[in-house]
Amino acid sequence: QLQLVESGGGLVQPGGSLRLSCAASSFSLDYYAIGWFRQAPGKEREGVSCISSSSSSINYAESVKGRFTISRDNGKNQVYLQMNSLKPEDTGVYYCAAVPSVCGYEEFQTGRGMHYWGTGTPVTVSS
Repeated sequence: QLQLVESGGGLVQPGGSLRLSCAASSFSLDYYAIGWFRQAPGKEREGVSCISSSSSSINYAESVKGRFTISRDNGKNQVYLQMNSLKPEDTGVYYCAAVPSVCGYEEFQTGRGMHYWGTGTPVTVSS
């Protein structure tokens, strides 16, 4: 079964940084757009960022613009989410997911339509 694996989550103080990684062990990410999603306790899942297969299209949620940066290294078959200036409201479980080529509006807003998902990595921003 095709699966993604996230890593890099943890506990960080407000204002700190984390870099999340998304890797695929059994297939190439080259032809897939990769989205990062998060779900906070008691809240619905939300799209954080998405990068197209060619890196030509990148989307960010308004709440993370200017603080988070998504990138990909197809040679290493990984996608990264650099998170700076973290806030307590960034707390949640972060998931990466894959869909061919580009993230459409529905995929980015809700995650519905994404083909493959990881199991998530928790991020806690607290002093």
